Amino acid sequence: MTPQERQIALLVRDGPSNPEVGSRLFLSPRTVEWHLRKVFAKLGISSRRQLADALPRGEFRTGPG
Repeated sequence: MTPQERQIALLVRDGPSNPEVGSRLFLSPRTVEWHLRKVFAKLGISSRRQLADALPRGEFRTGPG
C-alpha cells in the first residue's frame, strides 16, 4: 500500500466520508474513492466497514514516531 493509500484508509476507517477525507487532504472525493478502490483490492475487502478489521488501531499508527 502506498503512503497516500494508507493515510486515506486510516482516515476512512475512523468514519469520515470521502468528501471529508478529501477536504482534509486537499483531494477531490473522486480521488479518495479511487485510492479506496485500490486499498480494498490490496486488502481483499469490499467495504468501508471491513477496514476496521483489516487495519486494527494498534497495528497502524497515524502519526510519526
